[in-house]
Amino acid sequence: MIKAREGFKQTGCLALADDSGLEVDYLNGRPGIHSARYAGESATYEDNVNLLLSKLDNVPENRRTARFLCVMALVGDEVEFTWEGVSEGIITTDKRGFSGFGYDPVFWSPELGKTYAEASAEEKNRVSHRGRALRKLTNVLDELA
Repeated sequence: MIKAREGFKQTGCLALADDSGLEVDYLNGRPGIHSARYAGESATYEDNVNLLLSKLDNVPENRRTARFLCVMALVGDEVEFTWEGVSEGIITTDKRGFSGFGYDPVFWSPELGKTYAEASAEEKNRVSHRGRALRKLTNVLDELA
């Protein structure tokens, strides 16, 4: 809401903002909103993935459940909506695939039967948390019409 409110304040136009993160059940929901900076402020995607894998070292697959969560906000004149998109998965024990970014090489999607990094952009967008959240935007816009 903070980003969307500021966008509306600065432009006077309807503003859309989102925040996303990876929640790992074994780690009590971490890294969560700190996903981009999990291994530190100047960490690379690889640093973050390596830290995650080290935290889950020797954790059995049935305890490696995780989800990507995206929360979106839309703010305008007398309008404030929030909604979310979720994609459930499992953190793999090793990196797989070369597409995408961030945690994609270790996020295995049961819906796809592969990691996000092994999926095409079209496949990933069909099941991703952001894709699901963006598809809900049409419902929000219908409410405003």
